[in-house]
Amino acid sequence: MINPSASGWIDKFFVEQKFSNKTTYSNMDTFYQKVRNTGFIYGHIISFDTVNAIPTKGWFKEEISKVALLNTLYGVYCLENNEISSANFIKQAVSFYNEMNPQGFNLFKKILPKNSDALSLEKIIDERVQTNDSIISKNFSHLVTNALLFIDVLAFRQYLTHGSIPEKYLKKIEETIVNIVTIALKVKSKKSQYDDLLIKLFEASIRYSKFSKITVQSLETLQLDYFTTDLEKYYLLDMAGMALWNDEKIENEEIYFLHSLSQILSLPDAFVDESIKCTHDFITEHKKEIPYFNYSNPVKHFYDQTTQTVVTIISRNKNRLIKEIIQSKELMVLLTYSTIRDLDEKEKKKVKKQLLEICKTVPSLAIFLLPGGSLLLPILIKFIPQLLPSAFNENLEDQ
Repeated sequence: MINPSASGWIDKFFVEQKFSNKTTYSNMDTFYQKVRNTGFIYGHIISFDTVNAIPTKGWFKEEISKVALLNTLYGVYCLENNEISSANFIKQAVSFYNEMNPQGFNLFKKILPKNSDALSLEKIIDERVQTNDSIISKNFSHLVTNALLFIDVLAFRQYLTHGSIPEKYLKKIEETIVNIVTIALKVKSKKSQYDDLLIKLFEASIRYSKFSKITVQSLETLQLDYFTTDLEKYYLLDMAGMALWNDEKIENEEIYFLHSLSQILSLPDAFVDESIKCTHDFITEHKKEIPYFNYSNPVKHFYDQTTQTVVTIISRNKNRLIKEIIQSKELMVLLTYSTIRDLDEKEKKKVKKQLLEICKTVPSLAIFLLPGGSLLLPILIKFIPQLLPSAFNENLEDQ
């Protein structure tokens, strides 16, 4: 099983999947439909369309997004180039992202050993799945990953077709998406609390345009003829449908808006009906898990998100952590006391100090050593008894 937070995961992904000409997509329509079914289009990924299933239990949302972005980029590469070489794909993907974000001259890059293309792509993808929020904002945000990752896929196809990214392509498609969504929200007959959150979702995901400077226009003045591929048109219409979604029946004005958009994009009416159904079915089924539909108090969200992160890290390092704790006799005794009575302040300080010493020996637990990391220790302490053997509570009696 791959670990998207450890180096080498891209190489392992291709080793495990064993792609062949028979397992790739037959055409762009099939590709788009299958990608949409995974939730990648909607910014909430529920599955991967891969040869072999990838278990994601205990994964962070960022890790799921990493694998989904890699797999989707590879899918469009296979279709566009009609070949399945993972090495060629990785090299092309790195070149594409280097053109998207020019690195410039850096003396240290000349001195330090160069990463392999796969490791370089891992670092790039790790950055791409993040939102553009500041670190502080991210801690309190309900938006965990970039919701517009499919723009990377569309731009990558342009790169493969033309050998470069068309000038201002990224800025143009971002502005168009935001404008279409904004117009759609104005058309929406029944406003909801999610409308403003949807705008924030895109605001946190755009990178090449200033959200405050985007002016809302009519559909007729959006210059949609700039987008010539079906893949781009499908995505734009689905984004409009996502903005218009509500848990009740879609209104006639909203249907008319989507059909008007489809006519300008030269898409068949059948695609509009399919888009409405797919969007409704997906959001209805997964609404409880989609972050922007479940915005809560920021402080509560921060605590919940932090707790989930700590628990996941603890679970992944369970064996090493247990081994280190058992070897620390004083810590074992104190933890045993904590199961039958409250520790005094002196004992609590000893527990924290010894746990921090243990964290130094387990690289993945370095989060507890960072400034403010001691605030997370109570969460670590809370879950330790659940990790230890069932005989743990009787250790005191055995002495």
